[in-house]
Parts: sequence; C-alpha cells; structure tokens
Amino acid sequence: MLLAALLVGACSKTSDSPSAAGAASDSAATAPNVASAAQAITAQGLLAHVKDLAADSMEGRGPGTPGEDKTVAYLTRQFQSLGLAPGNPDGTYVQNVDLVGYTSRPTASIAVAGKTMALRFPDDYVLNSRHDRPETRIDASDVVFVGYGVVAPEYGWDDYKDVDVRGKTIVMLVNDPAVPAPGAPLGDMERLDSTMFHGKAMTYYGRWTYKYEIATQKGAAAVLIVHETGPAGYPYEVVKGSYAAEQFDVPSPDAEKRVGAEGWITVDKARELFAAAGQNLDSLKAAATRKDFRPVALNAKATFDVKIAVRRVRSKNVVAKLEGTDRKDEYVIYTAHWDHLGRDTTAQGDQIFNGALDNATGTAGLLELAKAFKGLQPAPRRSILFVSVTGEEKGLLGAKYYATHPLYPLAKTAADINMDELNPWGRTRDMIVIGLGNSTLDDVLRRVLTADGRTITPDAEPQKGFYYRSDHFEFAKQGVPALYTEIGVDAVGQPAGTGLKRRQTFDETDYHKPSDDVKPGWDFAGAVDDLRALFRVGYLVAQQDAMPTWKPGTEFKAKRDSMMR
Repeated sequence: MLLAALLVGACSKTSDSPSAAGAASDSAATAPNVASAAQAITAQGLLAHVKDLAADSMEGRGPGTPGEDKTVAYLTRQFQSLGLAPGNPDGTYVQNVDLVGYTSRPTASIAVAGKTMALRFPDDYVLNSRHDRPETRIDASDVVFVGYGVVAPEYGWDDYKDVDVRGKTIVMLVNDPAVPAPGAPLGDMERLDSTMFHGKAMTYYGRWTYKYEIATQKGAAAVLIVHETGPAGYPYEVVKGSYAAEQFDVPSPDAEKRVGAEGWITVDKARELFAAAGQNLDSLKAAATRKDFRPVALNAKATFDVKIAVRRVRSKNVVAKLEGTDRKDEYVIYTAHWDHLGRDTTAQGDQIFNGALDNATGTAGLLELAKAFKGLQPAPRRSILFVSVTGEEKGLLGAKYYATHPLYPLAKTAADINMDELNPWGRTRDMIVIGLGNSTLDDVLRRVLTADGRTITPDAEPQKGFYYRSDHFEFAKQGVPALYTEIGVDAVGQPAGTGLKRRQTFDETDYHKPSDDVKPGWDFAGAVDDLRALFRVGYLVAQQDAMPTWKPGTEFKAKRDSMMR
C-alpha cells in the first residue's frame, strides 16, 4: 500500500432500497452454486500464499530486481495451476510495463539574509529530477511561497494570482486549502467549509502529484512541499525512505517539460528558512486559507545540483482471465499490487522489506478469488480479469500503465475492485470503504454485507486523501467505477477500539519497514469474510445487465459518461 490509513468512524447510516432487478440479482449472490464457490476462499490458502510471497527468497518483490522475476513466475504458476486463461490477448499471463528508474543524489543550499543555509539530504529534504539526463542544475533561483499551490477555478481559487514563477523555486503546503467554516477558528480541521474543496475530504488538488503537475504548468524550476505529518497522513520517514531509493515512472514524451526538481522539505527546516527570510510560516499558513492570498517572495536564492542515474526497466503486470458467457466481451477487474520495497543492501541487520501485510495479503487474496471464480458453475456473464500490478509503491505505475494501455477496452470494463492489505487480525462486523458514496458499487457491497449482518464504515480521515493512494485510483481517473475497501475496525469479540489500535500499531511499527513480516498468531478469518463479500460483489456486477455508475457530483462521472457515449 502506498500509504496506510488510520480509520475509524460511525457505521454508514445511509441505505439503498434495491430495485426489483437489484433484489433479484442480490438473491443470486446467495444461490447454492455461488455460496459453494465462495467456500474455496480459506484462511489456510491465504496464509500459504502470504508466506510464499513474503519469504526472504522473494527479496522484497522490488520492481526491476530478481525478486520481481521470482514473484511474476510464482503468480503465473498459480494462475496456470488454477486453469485460468492467460489475460493478455497475446496468449501470455503478463503485460509488459515499461518504466524509467531514477536514482537521484542531490545537493542543495539556500542563500537567505546574507547567509547560506545548507540542506542535508535526505534528513532535511528529498529531491528528484525525472529528466532523462545525468544532471539537473538550478542556480540561484528565487524562492516564492505559493500557499497550497492550487488553481481551482470552480472554487474561485488561485494561489498564483498572476505572479510569474517561471524559473523559480516554489514552496507550498501539503493537502487542500484548509478553509475554516464560518465562525470556526483557523486550524480547526474538524470544522472546515464544506463548500470549499469538499470540506474535510481531500480533493485531487491536495495530492502531491497534482502539486508537481501545476508546478510544471507554471514553469517553475523546482518545487518543495512542506511536510507535516498530520495533514500528510504519514511521517517524514516514509517520504525519506521512498525518495532516497530509486524512483520509477512510466516513460512520457513530455518528461523534459516536467518541473526540473521536485521534492519535500521538513516543516522544521521550512520554519528555519521562513524565519531567516523575516517571515513566519504559521502566519503565512493562515493567510493561505483565504481566497485573497497572494504569493510571497522569500528574498532567498535556492541552488540545486541533482545527479541522476537513469535506467530503463521492463516490469510486468500479471493478468489472468476467466471468460464469461453471454457478455464475455465485458469485464470486471480485481486488482492487487504484487510489489513492495525490495531490499536495502546498505542497511544494518534485516535488509529485506518483505511486505507481508502490504501487499502479500492482497495478492494472496487475488489468487483465492481466482480459485473461487474458477470453481463457479456456470461461469458469470461478464469475464473476470485478475490483475496483479507492479509499481504501486513507486506511484501506482502498473495500474497507471494498464489504465492508459488497457488490454481490453475501458468502455467495456464494468468495474475495478481493488485490494491493498487484507485483515490478519480476526473478524470484524464492518468493512471500510474509501471514497464511500462515489459509485453504485458501494450500494452493491452494502447489500451483500447486510445479508451477512455486517455494515460499511466510512473513512474517518478523508482529509488525508487515501482514495488517491492505491491502484483503483488510476482506473477511476480514466472513468472506470472503482471500489476500494480497507480493514474494518469493529472487531468481533474484542473491546471497543481494538481494531483501530491494531491498525495504528502496524502503521507505527511495521509500515514500509523490514519488520512487515508474517506474524505469529495472525488470524485470516476476517480476511476470508471480506474476500467472500468481494467475491459476491464482483459476481453481482458480472451478472447484472447495467454496469455500475459514478454518482452525481463525483469528479470521474463526466469522463465515464463521455466514454460510454
């Protein structure tokens, strides 16, 4: 998983009365043949696959490493043994994914108030340059604070206010503008204006990828995002660990047009910079929550020298297919990323990032779902694709590649159902839906869970933008309705708060660390419940005449509507 979530909240109180057609199709999900096929999903099967995928011999499943070769071979063997057809129309189980790897070693300094402030990589900042050349130099560029760096005409918002930032280094805040609700004090993240940027819920304007994109559009030479753990949703160590390692991207003919250097700066170092320039970061943060904010020149000059080692890598998505019946040219996709962070040969002690929870569990779940669908008789009406994607930890790259180079038309793709971390801590009464209310897939899941006596819990921290941080998002960007569920928090037979505490403990101790290994006492009964629910959701989507749709007001609806026309 690109970023783990700390999720808790009241169960969703909304419900949908299924139509007669919906009720009829729902009854099909509990038919004896469907119930029997779902029983193929077992805790023992999950655990066996997780142990295999997270073994030291897999070397952390890093793209472009021997660990990738072993992982792809393992997944291919498993799909073949199940009797599933190759998912690529060329007759293979792989989709080649061309990537460019960038390893940056930057140096940086900022001249301010007659002194030179040194920046230590990667402790004070991280920086990359995704240009296909050995070095990017930026000399004495003016430094400008641009608030949140957002241009959103629909909200009447422009953080640049016609200021020319071409050739300059821009510094911006993480997340969406935190516009307070009327009467609420600044900084009250629980009382944000719901008419601006979805209130608490992050929009794409708050995502770091957007911030680099707008910096490119504005012609900036470099961009630094001020890291703060609360708004970002993850500690600086996560950013540090990612940027200090090799970065990947899908090749683009426009790569040379991209902003020259992009990265993050710690909030403590940003405070030091602003203070040296005679400014107060907190005061400027408050100013940046207003529409009348204007960029502020910091009277500083930034110099960067980014040395870049570039290599071309051909990674792989692994794809298997179960052919449908009368709608076999339409598809339901299940996705889970197989990759993790590989190994760090410079580390003392354990060097392998095994990625057991993140995301050997989701990949194992994909194999268990494939086994269940293969045993289903008769086969569903629509075809089912099982896609284990590469490069999620590097920026959703395998999903991005499939969504922009689809093996089957996206207009014929009914849905993507994504799994990124499955529950190893026992049963829960709920499942979390990230982005609840975006599509009619939520309604299908709700009806399935209701039949099981379970509920949906919404994401309690939508301001952290978890919807934009796993593979389903790349499908959503292209218009395909997507469902992304997370581990429930209402633990069966445990004191209140146990589910959240387990989630928090994982994030604090194991997330993106070599310690993400298979743990003694893991209990996959909850994961089995969740997978059997997702099996029935996919089956219903494959059976019903109409495809799922985005709900009104969702940012992906217009693209889907245009595609379907």
